[in-house]
Amino acid sequence: MAEKDEIREAEQRGSQALLRYVVVILLLMLVAGGVVFRTIRTAFVDHEEWKKIAEKQKHSDKLVYPSRGNIYSSDGRLMATSVPRYYTYIDFNTEWFKLDSTSKPKVNGTDTFLMSKTNGVDSLAYYLAKNPGGKTAAEYKAYLMKGLKSKSRQYAVYGPKVSYSQLKEMRTYPFFRLGRNKSGFYAREMVERQRPFGSLASRTIGDVFGEIDSTGVTKGRSGLEMQYDSLLRGVPGLNAVRRVNGAWTNIAKVEPVAGMDVRSTIDIEIQDITEKSLVDMLRSTDAESGTAIVMEVETGEVKAITNMARKRTGVYDEKTKNHAISDMLEPGSTFKVASIMVALEDGKCQPSDLVDTGNGVYPYAGQKIRDHNWHRGGYGVITVEEAIWFSSNIGVAKTIINGYATQPEKFVEGIQRLGLTEDLRIEIPGAGYSVIRMPDKTKSNWSATALPWMSFGYETQIPPIYTLNFFNAIANDGKMLRPIFVKEIAKNGEVVHRFSTEVVKSSICSDRTLRIIQGMLEGVVEKGTGKPAHSNAIRIAGKTGTAQIAEGGSYQGSGHQVSFAGYFPADNPEFSCMVLIRRPRIGYPSGGTMSGAVVKSIAEKISANRMRYDIREVEVDSLAVPVPTPKAGNMQALRQVLRKLDIKATPNHIKSPWALAKANDDRIELDNINVRQGLVPHVVGMGAKDAVYLLEDAGLKVELTGLGRVVRQSVQSGAQAQKGQTITITLQ
Repeated sequence: MAEKDEIREAEQRGSQALLRYVVVILLLMLVAGGVVFRTIRTAFVDHEEWKKIAEKQKHSDKLVYPSRGNIYSSDGRLMATSVPRYYTYIDFNTEWFKLDSTSKPKVNGTDTFLMSKTNGVDSLAYYLAKNPGGKTAAEYKAYLMKGLKSKSRQYAVYGPKVSYSQLKEMRTYPFFRLGRNKSGFYAREMVERQRPFGSLASRTIGDVFGEIDSTGVTKGRSGLEMQYDSLLRGVPGLNAVRRVNGAWTNIAKVEPVAGMDVRSTIDIEIQDITEKSLVDMLRSTDAESGTAIVMEVETGEVKAITNMARKRTGVYDEKTKNHAISDMLEPGSTFKVASIMVALEDGKCQPSDLVDTGNGVYPYAGQKIRDHNWHRGGYGVITVEEAIWFSSNIGVAKTIINGYATQPEKFVEGIQRLGLTEDLRIEIPGAGYSVIRMPDKTKSNWSATALPWMSFGYETQIPPIYTLNFFNAIANDGKMLRPIFVKEIAKNGEVVHRFSTEVVKSSICSDRTLRIIQGMLEGVVEKGTGKPAHSNAIRIAGKTGTAQIAEGGSYQGSGHQVSFAGYFPADNPEFSCMVLIRRPRIGYPSGGTMSGAVVKSIAEKISANRMRYDIREVEVDSLAVPVPTPKAGNMQALRQVLRKLDIKATPNHIKSPWALAKANDDRIELDNINVRQGLVPHVVGMGAKDAVYLLEDAGLKVELTGLGRVVRQSVQSGAQAQKGQTITITLQ
């Protein structure tokens, strides 16, 4: 019986366990069914509702603006960099600006903008008046009320752009601090290109469009900024904006790539010298505008380029186009060098050949060719070489007519051989090119006067950079190089591309012709029209040019442009230079007196700036002080300077942080300055920096007069120092 009872109990337990398993399984099936049901419902029935909820947890992706690359000078000094700037606006049409029946704007049910003492228009106007808008608080209030009445969606807060720090401050102003949705205050970012050296080479460096475009980058609009825009602009990144733990967070999806840096060939010192020399002449002649270019002979690197225009009387700036590379103009008498070079190469003349220029007026084909001194009787009989020295139109024209009258195309072919019509592939957008006519077979495009007028620089169009490049080739033993404006492209400080000198023509003429032309150019400055460019400090060679400016198809009354193209030092050329001045109103238009004098100034200043002497070879001045007396002051700084100058200082045991210094023959004698707490320190003999530090550290207020070192202090050293007491120190 016991066994049967145990069997029944076991069967009952088994039945109960099975029942529990069945219940559990049924419950799990119900849960699974519910999950499946909810999944199907979510996926198909409530899909749109859940999609809307998901969208609320994220914002649209935002572009991350890359930083635009910098432009540097040849020695690595910053010439152009980007800083963010912001235009600020109020949207007076937001939901928070609602008008009631009394036409008073309400914010969240209260007259906050009009009536609030802490966030109202009066408080906002007061704060706005403290910043760069230039209005009083009352004027700002009237201005804001006008915007409110207009319901403008883009009402400018300030006319000028503001910096990021100013924008952050503005967001703390009354009413603005309520946030974009409530106040309607917002900003539009743009990029401002800053140039630490101001207008220096600004037309060549170029400009950018201030607006950040829809792709998230700023783009260059002129100069190197435009030419190398694809490298400078960088690549924008992408941020995903998501709601995480109740807060909006930026999640980087694509990192922005900063733009590359461009290192130009511009030399800051030479650029500064060139601009100042040119502007000084423009002011003295009251000229309309001027252009100057300096190129390194052996490399073709453009070291300075400036285009200055008259803004008002006596004031010039570089706000015009880049005339140096874009102007396709008649070069005038500088072209005579090319004409005679062709004739020498073709054996049509020799430097000593005589040319009769008569009384300075030569009738030809119904026209009159005049020399600049025709009213003084002309040059009479001169040599071809003298025709270049004295810039005789008749002398050059007769030489070219005698050689090419029946075959003018041979003359043009000779000009082309010199490289004047080569494509120089100038790196600045908008660059011009040379236009020199070639007579067709029927000569229907050619007049009887075309050849002689072309020989002295008319009926051709050549940009100044092309003319300078030709003279640079003469200075470079006949080798013509392509002018370059950029040395390197760098990324994160590493050079990724380096530009090298590129030869356009290995030789523009024979060595014999080159030596003759070089001698002629030296003669222009020593004996001819270029005498104003003569310098006792440095030898200069070059050619003057004066040409009437064609306007509306006529030369009458349109003014002159005067030029000088050459190189220096003449016997071992380092730099070539061209200066062109347009429409001078004071003085007789002269390529030598005006442009040549500018080249002289540039050459002398560059030479002086580059001059280096070995002090060991300099003759000792018997009146010179063997050792200068340094200022008293900080001992550590004093010893460091004396070590650098290799000047002995005694004694060596002084341990005070402050010391007096006195010159004694070939050494400096040092003495302690004891600074005691609560007493006025001794500062006589110190410079202003150390003296002010010690006196203010003692609790005194300092007033300074004069410059140099302290020679007198109004409160005697060692006296009791009273906090806030004023002490006057005199420097000289």
